[in-house]
Amino acid sequence: MAVLEGVEKSFQGEPLLRGLDLEARAGEVTVVLGGSGGGKSTTLRILLGLESYDAGSVRLLGREVRDLGRVETRELMMQVGMLFQFGALFDSMTVEENVGFALRHTRGWQRAEIADLVRETLLMVGLKDIQGRYPSELSGGMRKRVALARGIAHNPRLLLVDEPTTGLDPIMADTISELILQMRDRLGVTVLCITHDLGAAFKIADRIAFLYQGRVIESGSPDELRASTHEVVRQFLSGSAHGPIHG
Repeated sequence: MAVLEGVEKSFQGEPLLRGLDLEARAGEVTVVLGGSGGGKSTTLRILLGLESYDAGSVRLLGREVRDLGRVETRELMMQVGMLFQFGALFDSMTVEENVGFALRHTRGWQRAEIADLVRETLLMVGLKDIQGRYPSELSGGMRKRVALARGIAHNPRLLLVDEPTTGLDPIMADTISELILQMRDRLGVTVLCITHDLGAAFKIADRIAFLYQGRVIESGSPDELRASTHEVVRQFLSGSAHGPIHG
């Protein structure tokens, strides 16, 4: 569904991704876990076509991203949904306009069709009768759920998720994690999520890839990650200040 092989990326001569190998398998939730500055966000930006890469292969939904033209890239991205770290809702648009944005601008749907789908999608994330509100009128948890609704409204095959629990209280963080699992099960969507939240990672993941210094140093099921003997993984999971990871 999404495969990166030997991907390298440098900024101003400093390597960030150093031969990254990563796969998000169809129908699964793959979590990329790791600390700040390890390349997680850059990996998502590469998959979204927002960042170039220096070497390697990036295949999205079976297509080599580098070989695609502008029109082909746009068509491919219509099959991808995105949940941004801070929601990235348009403040000047209502909830209905935000959730229906992609349908209106890429699919050419009529207003009544969009309204019906927006209502159904909001219900899927536990929200009702808020279509006319603006993001500023919503709580942080509601904004995150609206952003998730926008990410799935066009029924994508792949959902990319950036730090879904950042800024949320523990109850809402767990709610968002549950909703991600529901989207996988109800819609059959493949999910690639980056996070440093251990609780969320182990709750939602079918597979976890641990990213450190620009490469995956350990991957497997949640239980396999818990049993890892790699010193970097052990330090991160324990939260210890002592070890190879420095703040």
